[in-house]
Amino acid sequence: QVQLVESGGGLVQPGGSLRLSCAASGSIFAIVAMGWYRQAPGKQRELVATITSGGSTNYADSVKGRFTISRDNAKNTVYLQMNSLKPEDTAVYYCNWLTLMQSYWGQGTQVTVSS
Repeated sequence: QVQLVESGGGLVQPGGSLRLSCAASGSIFAIVAMGWYRQAPGKQRELVATITSGGSTNYADSVKGRFTISRDNAKNTVYLQMNSLKPEDTAVYYCNWLTLMQSYWGQGTQVTVSS
């Protein structure tokens, strides 16, 4: 059974940085893309960044130039480097792995940006 485990969230001051990790346990085949989404209180879940199996990346306008998505295939892990964090980045961050057959979600990790 495939499980995604996120880590790296926490409390950071505005302007600070965090790196989120999402490690997959079990075997995942036919991966189409991996991504990070976030959900702030009272808001819908929104896409933050994706990376395809071919390495193409896509970012929400609100995080372009500040966040970087990357992956380590050998470790079955996808990362989200978040720099220049703003209070509006506060949310629960979820990773997603999309295959040809199924979509997998992590349990979420809280990111709070506050002074």
